[in-house]
Amino acid sequence: MPRTVILGVIGSDAHVVGITILEQALSAAGFEVVNLGVQTAQADFVAAAKSHDAEAVLVSSLYGHARQDCEGFHDRLDEAGLDVWTYVGGNLAVGQDEFEETRRTFRGMGFDRVFDAETDPEEAIAALRQDLELTTAETDRVSVEG
Repeated sequence: MPRTVILGVIGSDAHVVGITILEQALSAAGFEVVNLGVQTAQADFVAAAKSHDAEAVLVSSLYGHARQDCEGFHDRLDEAGLDVWTYVGGNLAVGQDEFEETRRTFRGMGFDRVFDAETDPEEAIAALRQDLELTTAETDRVSVEG
């Protein structure tokens, strides 16, 4: 049975290309992807994760205001009783010079994985497989059977 992940662009961000590429890569890797699209509210991520019994939530942001858009996100997940892996990636901060500082900020906000805009989708997929304790063969089998 495929593992379900929620994917979307948070807040007022309208950048769709990144999540489209990521959706295709995740689907090809055998994941069931629920793509919420762009300009998605935190509450919509939470509701989708709950209704689809998702194991991971992947948040994208490219316009540099992810910190504001993600503030309190993990509180909402906790309030909903959700224990999911959370990933955030993209151009997360305006004028971001040192990504490690940005990574620390988002890890401090509760995100399990933090990726910059240059991350290859395969890197995120490998991390997801590791976090969900999947082998490549498991997701490949699901992809072929599904």
